[in-house]
Amino acid sequence: MTDYENPERWRRTSAAPTNPADPAAGAAPQYTADDLFAAAAPVETSLDEKLRQAYFWLVNRAVISPYYDVEFGLDRAIRFTLGDAGAELVLPAEQSYSSNVLLPLLTFAVGGRCLLVGGPGRGKTTLAVLMGVLAGSSAEQVRREVQQGQPQLTVSDLVGMPLPRDLVTAGSLAEITIAWRSWLTSPVKIIDEFNRIPTKTQSALLTMVAEGYVESHDQLHRTTPEGGVDSWYFTANDDAGGGTFPVIQALLDRMDVTVPALGFNSRFFDELVTRVEAGERPEDHVPAELVFDAAQRTAMRAAIRAVPVPPAVRRRLEHFIGQFEFAQHGGRRFEYRTKDEVATAGGSVAEVIGANTGADLEVDPGAQTLNSVSPRALQTLILFAKASAWFRGRPAVELEDVRAMLPFVLRGKLRPNLEHPHFESGDGRELATDPLSWLAELFDAALLEYTAQDRDADDPTGRLLAEFAGGLDGLAALEVSRRLTAIEGRIAQIAETGKLYGRDFDELVALKYLHQRYSNYRRWLGGS
Repeated sequence: MTDYENPERWRRTSAAPTNPADPAAGAAPQYTADDLFAAAAPVETSLDEKLRQAYFWLVNRAVISPYYDVEFGLDRAIRFTLGDAGAELVLPAEQSYSSNVLLPLLTFAVGGRCLLVGGPGRGKTTLAVLMGVLAGSSAEQVRREVQQGQPQLTVSDLVGMPLPRDLVTAGSLAEITIAWRSWLTSPVKIIDEFNRIPTKTQSALLTMVAEGYVESHDQLHRTTPEGGVDSWYFTANDDAGGGTFPVIQALLDRMDVTVPALGFNSRFFDELVTRVEAGERPEDHVPAELVFDAAQRTAMRAAIRAVPVPPAVRRRLEHFIGQFEFAQHGGRRFEYRTKDEVATAGGSVAEVIGANTGADLEVDPGAQTLNSVSPRALQTLILFAKASAWFRGRPAVELEDVRAMLPFVLRGKLRPNLEHPHFESGDGRELATDPLSWLAELFDAALLEYTAQDRDADDPTGRLLAEFAGGLDGLAALEVSRRLTAIEGRIAQIAETGKLYGRDFDELVALKYLHQRYSNYRRWLGGS
């Protein structure tokens, strides 16, 4: 009997630690002869180990996905070049993961919002249903509560309707009772084909996703379940915002991660045959020990948020995000020379970037994008990097966690400037249709620049900001003047280069901020 034919295969979970090489685990415990005869104490599985067990059950039993594309240990990886087109197969040195299982599972862990994109029949909805079962609902209940996107879906269809009796007898809207739909308070909420939902109904969804409540006939209903953690899963055939109805940008922007559904690998056809013959669905066989109750979900999210982000990681991420706001001819005033200023005024960001003669577009990462990274996206990136580190058993966020999560968080949020020369020839043509790889390479390029400029050792503005962080209380007028002179000197040093890039824009705005704070303080002291 093969493993595919074994009816007990669904119940198998990892008996051994899923992360035995955890560097944070410390030395192995020492035992004595007395321990052999002592009564066995119940062993409680830690939440991160339980989440890893859930991942490996999903990827090895429930979801047919042999694609390990979230890679770690790339600096020690084995690489093979394949074919005339220069394709590269990478064998990472550390435990790596399948994105279309890991990212939805991390969304479940943090209480986030995941957009699953891909063609019909690729298992997007099944994966979302599995998340609902992990949250403690029955498979039948989760399937029943899936909201199917379709052009006639009204707000009442989605959230519930007022009782007909109250519509006749009520003297005011406050007296109307709304029969709310039960799915609204489910710990896992699934919206299938959300790009087929009318715009007005999408607006009601936006309120639920962004604010955690829904309103009808002046009645307000909270959608957050017991424990305060709920996860949203949306499916669509693409993430370009099209469909029967265009997806409103505000709702699309609320997607924390966008995960493409990967294709079926024909080498796993036997498992597909077995499921057809047995009439099995994986969501009907989730082991009870992998289910997370409300208290565990709350504790899990708190543990993830507590994972620290070391200064070295912060500085490199800060350098990356500082590349994208600046547009040399975006406006007249220096602070208004941004891509957002051009876009909100109805201009063409690509044309403005192309007209820039004050920088080398070939080496400017910011010139490859039409917009910058929003604070909301940055907060999401930080949270998912923390979730990645916690899932991997690391004591703090590593740069690899940021690199692994960044493409899925910024897909659809940091948009490529396809008129940039980088996309016109060679490998760039491939990146034009592969946003995840493009974002990863953009991050790698920023890190190389950070190292080349020796920003760890040579960061004058960073030192000035660190000085200011010590506070102004008790600072003498002479010291204030010294710091103002240092700020003006740093601005003059940047101006002497003759070229401006995104990293310079953020630095100069920060220097002006410091100059204002010190100048105001000196005036308060009585100086000129």
